[in-house]
Amino acid sequence: MSTERIEAGLEKIKEYVSEEEAERMMTADALKGLAPDLRKYIVEFAYGEIYSRPGLDSKQRQLVTLASLVTQGATTQIQTHVKRALTVGLTRTEIVESIMQLIPYVGFPRVQTALTAAKEILEQEK
Repeated sequence: MSTERIEAGLEKIKEYVSEEEAERMMTADALKGLAPDLRKYIVEFAYGEIYSRPGLDSKQRQLVTLASLVTQGATTQIQTHVKRALTVGLTRTEIVESIMQLIPYVGFPRVQTALTAAKEILEQEK
């Protein structure tokens, strides 16, 4: 793994989380014992390569990410990215409406599950 890409990924992720959380992601990973390289791949590839590409701002990237996670029914990751969406400046309304927009494409059950996951985070962040 490229140290440069890991560093670029860590710098990019700091747009979405605190510096302490970024460092914790690399050291206190709950899956480290089972899959020690997973977190490095996320930071190095997802944030160091994909999130660092030009063309979309952080808000747009979070909307796309949330839409993808809703389609997958990935509730834990939805909560993670709702927090990140708030951090980059998306409003509660924008988050909720972007999830609601998915009803015709993924159906009511997926949207309801996503909104339930989002609600927990949105209530904590009031």
